[in-house]
Amino acid sequence: MRLPHSVFVRAVLLGSAAAIVLPSMVGLPPTPALARPAPDGFADLAEKLLPAVVNISTTQTIKPNDRRGEAGPEMPVFPPGSPFEQFFKDFMNRNRQGQGGRGEQAPERKAQSLGSGFIIDPSGLVVTNNHVIDGADEITVTLHDNTVLKATLVGRDESGDIALLRVKPDKPLPAVAFGDSDKARVGDWVIAIGNPFGLGGSVTAGIVSARGRNIHQGPYDYFLQTDAAINQGNSGGPLFDMDGNVVGMNTAIYSRSGGSVGIGFSIPSNMVKTVVAQLRDVGHPVRGWLGVRIQQVTPDIAESLGLKEPTGAMIAGVNDDGPADKAKIRNGDIILKFNGQTVKDMPSLPRIVAENEVGKQVPIILWRDGKEVTVQATLAEKPSDSELAAADPGAKSGPAGKTTTLTGLGLKIAPITPELKDKFQLADDLKGVVIVDVAPDSPGSERGLKPGDVIAEVQQGAVTSPEDVVKRIDAVRKENRKSVLILIQGRDGLRWVPLPLTSAKDKDKKPG
Repeated sequence: MRLPHSVFVRAVLLGSAAAIVLPSMVGLPPTPALARPAPDGFADLAEKLLPAVVNISTTQTIKPNDRRGEAGPEMPVFPPGSPFEQFFKDFMNRNRQGQGGRGEQAPERKAQSLGSGFIIDPSGLVVTNNHVIDGADEITVTLHDNTVLKATLVGRDESGDIALLRVKPDKPLPAVAFGDSDKARVGDWVIAIGNPFGLGGSVTAGIVSARGRNIHQGPYDYFLQTDAAINQGNSGGPLFDMDGNVVGMNTAIYSRSGGSVGIGFSIPSNMVKTVVAQLRDVGHPVRGWLGVRIQQVTPDIAESLGLKEPTGAMIAGVNDDGPADKAKIRNGDIILKFNGQTVKDMPSLPRIVAENEVGKQVPIILWRDGKEVTVQATLAEKPSDSELAAADPGAKSGPAGKTTTLTGLGLKIAPITPELKDKFQLADDLKGVVIVDVAPDSPGSERGLKPGDVIAEVQQGAVTSPEDVVKRIDAVRKENRKSVLILIQGRDGLRWVPLPLTSAKDKDKKPG
């Protein structure tokens, strides 16, 4: 930034640190920006910590494709930096090209993989990423002194990508302790120790580059970002602070080449510590659960509901008899605060809820009907993914019978009749109005609406007929709002969709 000529910059030495001082332009005392001195080296710290960091190797049996004449199995999806990723690419290329397109079965193969981990208990408890050992038939831990031990799985957290292993050593092992990741500040020195590319114990140094990163790898993303070099094989290894405490577990990298470009991600130690304790005690993670489906609050949604800023998480569905249902939370509510914590956006809510204890009653501040409302909810334990899985009603395109056109939105709607239920495969208990046609390049098409989607609510009010929909949309137009909010039941479940509204003149000129 270029400064006016009247402002000058001078460097002030404070011991071995430098401070940049900008004289105030408004008469206030200048505030120095202090920097702690860089360490002379990391050798003493690395020597102390290296024995507690282990190499993890796994063996996985890859079974041949038993479907003749087809292209073969799909590429499994692994988190960035997963050691299994390159193997699967090579394996499938050989399987497809080597068979000459004849669809012959390949022989059964053994996949070997390398990762990292760290010892947290002298008796032999080892922490690593779940994706390092996922699907493994055998797990082997190699200590810093090259001692090789067979490992067993104590428990895993697939959503959080954390796993706990146990080995049985002949003597107590060197172990490291968890630090407080909440105290890790952007700019703090850190060192990463792991097993990059299977080379063995390696040490890299850098700083904490950012906090709270969401890289869309899971519902609880809240990574520390670091520029300490992290490569494939570092997964599961520890990120240490300058006191030798674990402040993160290295999990993923951002890279187009597969090598480090200075953007690595570590699960914060406070999250790892909590999950590991649960895996050790009960064998699975125990997280608070509210029982809702949520979506992002967009500027259009915020404007349609009178919310000043697009903040919070919008309720797009409530599980029957779940904590939210019992607390009278309903579709269309926006969660602004949860147990005193501000919900900045949709992705942050699952993590905030999960961090609270099961059985705890928490206050929740909602945005409802244009004002803030507070409810109390008692959290339950999050069910497994299989327990939560439920079939959504399907939808297929097809011609409609008697329809009503929503002018300016590009939609044709109709009551839910037995014929339309059969045509679109709608559930018997589904209520609302079905969309039977969507005009190309219309607001409805641009927002992803499809024939077979069902309009359940308009502007947070239930609708049972096309007349209800028209009346509610007209009422919103009279309020001069820019968009109307509709609740859609579609192939992917419930979701709120803001549809832009045209002016009265445009409404007359543009038939739906």
